[in-house]
This record gives sequence, C-alpha cells and structure tokens, in this order.
Amino acid sequence: MTATLQNDFVATLRAHSQRYHDQHPFHVRMNAGECSRRQLQGWIANRFYYQENIPRKDAAILANCPDVEVRRRWIRRILDHDGRTDGEGGIEAWLRLGEAAGLTREEIVDHRHLVPGVRFAVDAYVNFARTRPWVEAVASSLTELFAPDLMAERLVAFERWYAWIEPGGLAYFRARLEQAPRDCEHALEVVTEYCRSAEDRSRAVDALSFKCDVLWSLMDAIDNAYPE
Repeated sequence: MTATLQNDFVATLRAHSQRYHDQHPFHVRMNAGECSRRQLQGWIANRFYYQENIPRKDAAILANCPDVEVRRRWIRRILDHDGRTDGEGGIEAWLRLGEAAGLTREEIVDHRHLVPGVRFAVDAYVNFARTRPWVEAVASSLTELFAPDLMAERLVAFERWYAWIEPGGLAYFRARLEQAPRDCEHALEVVTEYCRSAEDRSRAVDALSFKCDVLWSLMDAIDNAYPE
C-alpha cells in the first residue's frame, strides 16, 4: 500500500468518530450532568454486560489469528479486563464503579437490570468476532481510536456532576486513558499491514461501522429503558 493510500485509509477510519456513541443523546446528557441517579445506575448495570464480554470477543480474535506476534500483543487485552488474579482488571474495576454508584455487586453480575436490546447488541458483537475474518474483527475494535477523548471527558463530567459516586469508583476510566491508546495503536498497525487490497480496506471500514452501530444500539436500548 502506498503512503497516500494508507493515509486515506486511516483518515476514513478516523472519520467514524462522527458516528461514535459519545454523540448519542443519552451520552451527551450524561456528560452534561443531566442524568438521574437511576439513569446512571441503569447505564452502569447494562454496560457491564459489554465489559464482561470484551475478553470473550478478544479470545475469539486470538482463536482465529494465525500471526503469533499479533497474538502475543493482543492477549494483553484479555489480561487488562480479566486481571491476572482476583481483585484486578477492568471487569473488577467496573463492578467497583457500580458499587460506588450505589448498586450491589450481586445485582450487576446477575443481570437483573439487563435490557434485551443491550444483550442483543453485545451478543452480535461477540458473534461477529467469532465468525468474521480475524482482521475484520481487529478493525471493529478501532472505535478505541476515539476512546481516550471520551474517557477524559467522562472523568471530568463524573467528577463535576456526579459527586455522589465515590471517586475510587472511577478507576476504570483512568486506566483506559493509558490502555486505549496502546490498544488502538496496535490494532491500527495490524489493519494497515493486512488490508492491502481495496476490498480488504472496504471490509475493515465496514467492520468499524458495524461496531459503531453496536455501541449506538446499546445506548438506544439504555435510553429507552431509562427515560427518567
């Protein structure tokens, strides 16, 4: 791929920032401090289903990936979320966020608040990673290109508007400020390396578009379930 083609390809991928879920009305209201306690708890409880399925998605990518160097680096994502031992990792950090927001660990883990649309969207994403070519699954993860800015804005918003959430519960967001740039840099390296043909590049863009749809659908389901 020529430098011009690569630059155009990356620019097309980055342009999907306009379709990222930080533009969703629920998310805009959340960052503006306009969500009620019930709405925020509903978002946290439902988003947990996405969080706990991230390692399963990444394991599916690993299972389909024939490149040992990619696997060696990609496996860090699973460790980031599952942790190397009890009490560590992003899933644990999200549970602590829920507790800091007044939810019990039990009610988050048993999915009693999970709405069908969230389950459907997340399951569709995991299935995509299992069944599509592994490079396309990697491309779908490139929503992380936009995640650091979202996390930084979310931290400011939560600290400003939702002081009733204990500060220690925001550790997940702080960790992602470092993890997301590292992860998306690697994913972008993989996609630009393996997507040599116009067809490959088109499929990668479609995969990223699909992931944006997943995240938007997830927010739609939460917004509909928690109107106030």
